[in-house]
Amino acid sequence: MIGFDVVIIGGGLSGTSTALNLSKKGYSVLIIEKEKSQDYKPCAGGMASSMQRFLPLNIEDCIESKIKNVEFRWKAADNVTADLTGESPFWIVKREKLDQLLLNESLNNEAQIMRKLLVEKIIKKNDKWEITCNNKIKYITEFLVIADGSQSKWASYFNLGPRKPKFANTISLRLKGLGEIPSDAVRFEFGFIKYGFAWAFPLKGSVNIGLGTFINNGLLDNQAINKKVIRSFGFDDFPHITISKKLRIWNGFHSINGDKVLAVGDAASLCDPFLAEGIRPSLISSFYAAEYIDQCLSGKVDDLNLYTKKINHIWGKSMAWGRRIAQVFYRFPRAGYQLGVKRKTAPKRIAQILSGEMSYEDIAKRVIRRLLTKRGT
Repeated sequence: MIGFDVVIIGGGLSGTSTALNLSKKGYSVLIIEKEKSQDYKPCAGGMASSMQRFLPLNIEDCIESKIKNVEFRWKAADNVTADLTGESPFWIVKREKLDQLLLNESLNNEAQIMRKLLVEKIIKKNDKWEITCNNKIKYITEFLVIADGSQSKWASYFNLGPRKPKFANTISLRLKGLGEIPSDAVRFEFGFIKYGFAWAFPLKGSVNIGLGTFINNGLLDNQAINKKVIRSFGFDDFPHITISKKLRIWNGFHSINGDKVLAVGDAASLCDPFLAEGIRPSLISSFYAAEYIDQCLSGKVDDLNLYTKKINHIWGKSMAWGRRIAQVFYRFPRAGYQLGVKRKTAPKRIAQILSGEMSYEDIAKRVIRRLLTKRGT
């Protein structure tokens, strides 16, 4: 048996950032990751620069683009541009580089990682967690962090998050070249994808492209539509190699901690239900997970309940309104585009949401009332 202060199941963004924050505080940390190191991670890579404050290191080397404009299209026309100049910058990062940077820094602070390793069983024994993996070694820990992403099996095992998670269906790909996407702009394409939208985020010499549906379990199997989306971004055809993924999106206020266990990031169902933003909630939840585990280990508090309260307050309140906007917007997307995106004040508001300066709660009541009133006339 090998003992640690904290064991983290999952070595993605949430897992590595939690490990870094805890190892910086001097705790012994083990990351258990079931996959080998990945050269490509299917993630748009967008993040507000304000998220830097949740990381104890500089991530400048991971930044591929600094965004000045957000472009919106309705079926490749009806253009709207939101100017990010003067707002907090919006960055595009390569997830594989960011995850590796956080992991390397964690290892420099004496955290450990075991991969490819599959967790087979977790039991509570003498008030500690006993974790058995497929290498037949048992790992003992005081605190357990569930960071195994949208396909998490352990979040539901520990009753963390919604009993029935909601998922967005997505397709991700990375294409060489920039097509028609400016190097300092991101584009959101509405109208082609039923119950969702498509996005293009530029890197250095390539573009991260995604298609997503957010309500009614909408599918992305119409190849003719998918080709139209790719062409609208300035590329010739839809490639054969794509990655399909289900994103576990925010679906209500639920406890995301138990007795000496908590969930972070996608495993905690924190992904934005309207725009599919996942980096920001991953970094926020990882930061506060480390804070409250530290408080428990140092004897300042007796349990992790403040973690759930904190995340529900600073993230959940906004996402509750984001979900309401999504349910109306994606059912009536044309009206949503005309009454939401094309309003005179909308570009600035959208820029403020993307840069983290404003929450959905700040705009939602007016947006929903406008959409429902229009549909009723």
